[in-house]
Amino acid sequence: MFLPFFLIFLSFFPFTIVFSSHSCTTSTSTKTFEKCMPLPSQDASIAWTFHPHNATLDIVFFGSFISPSGWVGFGINPNSPEMTGTRALIAFPDPNSGQLVLLPYIIDPSVKLQKSPLLSKPLDIHLLASSSTLYGGKMATIHNGATIQIYATLKLVSNKTKNVHFVWNRGIYVQGYSPTIHPTNINDLSSIATIDVLSGSQAICHNNFLTLKNVHGVINSISWGVILPLGAVTARYLRHVESLGPTWFYVHAGVQLSGILLGTIGFAIGIRLGQLSPGRVYGLHRNLGIATFVLGMVQTLALFFRPKTTNKFRKYWKSYHHFVGYGCVVLGVVNVFQGFEVMGEGRSYVKLAYCLCLSTLIGVSVALEVNSWVVFCRKAKEDKMRREGLIGSSGKFSGSSHG
Repeated sequence: MFLPFFLIFLSFFPFTIVFSSHSCTTSTSTKTFEKCMPLPSQDASIAWTFHPHNATLDIVFFGSFISPSGWVGFGINPNSPEMTGTRALIAFPDPNSGQLVLLPYIIDPSVKLQKSPLLSKPLDIHLLASSSTLYGGKMATIHNGATIQIYATLKLVSNKTKNVHFVWNRGIYVQGYSPTIHPTNINDLSSIATIDVLSGSQAICHNNFLTLKNVHGVINSISWGVILPLGAVTARYLRHVESLGPTWFYVHAGVQLSGILLGTIGFAIGIRLGQLSPGRVYGLHRNLGIATFVLGMVQTLALFFRPKTTNKFRKYWKSYHHFVGYGCVVLGVVNVFQGFEVMGEGRSYVKLAYCLCLSTLIGVSVALEVNSWVVFCRKAKEDKMRREGLIGSSGKFSGSSHG
């Protein structure tokens, strides 16, 4: 019953795993470049020409505004693939004239921690020329979705052209001449690419990080968000089917152990992602994940301490097992939705597909619950009538014959 929705759910995930699906161009209205590459977030791209004889790089960045009063920035980090330490060129509307301006900035740690405003200062790299223009020429205006091109010519260190760390981002507001913090969803926090400007290839490590992040989302959505709730449903409703006997227990245990095993893999990938991105902290998602994993492990270990049906502690074990199990399921589902927000998929078809899976499971559970209560009430009524002698043990109405 759940298979069609489950397959629909899986079919949407390739859209999140694909590194980049939009195209790039090597030509602008004023210049033609040798190479281009789509960037992994914000529908951005770059085009460039590298001159090996003097290690000079001509580059243009294609980005877009998300606010009429916002900013778009692009730069190079000479040391590592992260925002801190980036030498950036940031474009925004001049607060006095409204015209597009392009200023240099150095992103130091105090700015990242929001301890001080971002102030323009000369760059300590060999920037030979820079400019910016809006798509559409002089008549174009800055608005939400407006496309911008940031041009730069810089001289690289001749032996450091294989791994050039490019960083880009955009924000919604500029205070004076100080761009404010950018949004912090997963797309904005993934705006880094390491590229070999000579060959035009991208470093594999960043691709692997994005793939690992999406695998983490897929595995945890399936395990904590689908399999474990399904296992809880099998335990609650199959156990009352007398024809199954003890089979319901083995089905329940098999489903839950499969979910826990898969969920453990997803949890381990999440820990690894945290190690690979020390500057990104998703406190609520992380805490919910840890709590869910701990409850899942405790629930699994409870199998080894399951008392026999004749043991006087059996009823306490059952209460504990139900409480911890349902708590684990609820936290797991909540954290799946939190994960969608972290990955920037809050309004995506992926989330819609998962909602279809979950709503189908809930609908089936409600129907089975209603049926269970109908059967329970019918049996209770029959037992009462049997005690009062209105029906026989066979379920037929009894009565005295009158001669």
